[in-house]
Amino acid sequence: MQHVFYKGTDETKPVLLLLHGTGGNEESLIGLAREIDETASILSVRGNVLENGMPRFFRRLAEGVFDMEDLIFRTKELYDFLSEAAQQHGFDRKQVVAIGYSNGANIAASLLFHYENALAGAILHHPMVPRRGIELPKLSSIPVFIGAGTNDPMCTAQESEDLGSLLISAGANVTTKWFNFGHQLTMPEVVAAKEWYNNIYA
Repeated sequence: MQHVFYKGTDETKPVLLLLHGTGGNEESLIGLAREIDETASILSVRGNVLENGMPRFFRRLAEGVFDMEDLIFRTKELYDFLSEAAQQHGFDRKQVVAIGYSNGANIAASLLFHYENALAGAILHHPMVPRRGIELPKLSSIPVFIGAGTNDPMCTAQESEDLGSLLISAGANVTTKWFNFGHQLTMPEVVAAKEWYNNIYA
């Protein structure tokens, strides 16, 4: 998968896996990651699917309607890539914390839904429930931050609540913060994510 890797100055910190929204690329969230933790290593990945020329991490049939077969395939592709990247760049595969926005948050959530040891934690900005009606792996106390919009037209409040509930039922330690800014990623949300991150990883 096309990606960039920036080695951090503090190797005790998590490796931040950056997963962009629709139309983004591997450079889109670098500034966000540095805002969260300027000392951590960064692995930023470009989605392998194109929708009208815009990179995404998996196909969708319509807005809010995921192509489940492709979602499952692309989730495994990303899961396998993380092991390859850990070998290539020399970081601890068990210390990967995802930061995803929109489509990127959805593929990060899908990693948690499908694999027990996929991530050490996740910051999910405006995610949806990737799949329903499946049994989740054990997510023993994995810390997850969900940034949600009270009036998000693409990701309803119910989606955010359902996702939090499903992750909690699988054992994850979920913190959900609500913001009145629709679907966009705003500075107050970034600040809240940074405070959450510092409470766990600083």
